Amino acid sequence: MPEKTFHIHTIGCQMNVYDADLMANALMAMGYRPVTEPEAADLAIVNTCAIREKAEQKVYSLLGRLAGLKRQRTTMRIAVGGCVAQLAGKRIQRRAPYVDLVFGTRALERLPELVRRLDAGEGPLCDVAGGEGVMEMDGPRQAVVQPRVSRFVTIMQGCDNFCTYCVVPYARGREMSRDPGRIVAEVQDLVADGAREVTLLGQNVNSYGNKEGLCGFAELLRRVAAVEGLERIRFTTSHPKDLSPALIDAFACIDRLCDHIHLPVQSGSDRILARMNRRYGRQTYMDLVTRLRAVRPEIAITSDIIVGFPGETEEDFNQTLDLIKTVGFDGLFAFHYSDRPGTPACRFTPKVTLGVKRRRLEALNELQNAATLARHRSLVGTTVAVLVEGASKRCDQLDPHGGEAIQWTGRTSSNKIVNFSQPSSTEVPPANVGDLCQVRIEAAFAHSLLGVRAPEAVGLKGEACHAA
Repeated sequence: MPEKTFHIHTIGCQMNVYDADLMANALMAMGYRPVTEPEAADLAIVNTCAIREKAEQKVYSLLGRLAGLKRQRTTMRIAVGGCVAQLAGKRIQRRAPYVDLVFGTRALERLPELVRRLDAGEGPLCDVAGGEGVMEMDGPRQAVVQPRVSRFVTIMQGCDNFCTYCVVPYARGREMSRDPGRIVAEVQDLVADGAREVTLLGQNVNSYGNKEGLCGFAELLRRVAAVEGLERIRFTTSHPKDLSPALIDAFACIDRLCDHIHLPVQSGSDRILARMNRRYGRQTYMDLVTRLRAVRPEIAITSDIIVGFPGETEEDFNQTLDLIKTVGFDGLFAFHYSDRPGTPACRFTPKVTLGVKRRRLEALNELQNAATLARHRSLVGTTVAVLVEGASKRCDQLDPHGGEAIQWTGRTSSNKIVNFSQPSSTEVPPANVGDLCQVRIEAAFAHSLLGVRAPEAVGLKGEACHAA
């Protein structure tokens, strides 16, 4: 009997990427083999995101293309998982009747049984039921979707914050934290498999363990940092209202904690923040930034901004621009607001017109892009530590300064992308995936840096040990 194949197309956040590897490992344990193209797959899975309207539109566009493949290969089966599946359920199959399986975020652990039922000839199937307690999937953790050297680990599921614009509590359920012992054991397994960096994931990692009476997030970071062979720890997402003094102190005493925090502010207007149900104000946010920079001056701070939330006036928007200038973010993920069905903000008025939202978003991005480029240019001439993730997409180009071919790509502790060349000089040993290399920055761009591998004796910028 020929080996069965699968392909997973993932849309959305890092948690979806983590879930995709859980799906892949579960399918491989059943004897399925991953393939890079859907044309070669017996089972094609669309792993979906519902946070923004555009992401949901991508789902149906992709399903339409898969339908064409299925007409050519009638034995091919199509499955839809993730947040859109959880929210829409059987509506997906009514709109796209060629979909064989819909499974929600809490049905992930039941995926093997659902696939067995499809293999046995059942279908179409839909499972968007909940589950008891926190979801766990035992078994191997091979890197199929993620880069092997830098891995994601979900530490909690769901969200209790109910921001008025957000579907996560409805798509992912209420907040539940995983046992810290299982998290540490998973990190140990990943490091044994070649990981040098992990990113701890949750909708609000700052509230980890609070409901269950487990250790707090800062203590979890200390336990993960004790894993031998791990070089770096990152985390996301961090809700400002729960950013504790203990977590701020962690940046002072945990050397493996990266010089970066993603701290979504969403708006610079107290009035809009209240309408969003964010439960902090502008000044509280800026005070947190001050305290973070006091314990780790080199920390990079990135954020999320929603432009054109219902009722946002020009004054509200100008307050957001002022906040951006005052804080000095290293980067922003900015989007214009779109109604998500079932959220309170759908009913909020007045709506901001699409033209105004686009104008504001363009102005915000222009402001932040200039600031990001200036920060990148300030690194030219310095030497930074870069964790090598793989071959650079610019490998067909030459370094304009040294004339060497660009070979590698990776990230600094502050999460900046660096593409760099390997000098032919014997003084600099060859780089490999997973190495922590010293790179001299030669050029800066809006979204990345360009450099040359430096001799190991050169001091590192932004990688110094922090006082306990």
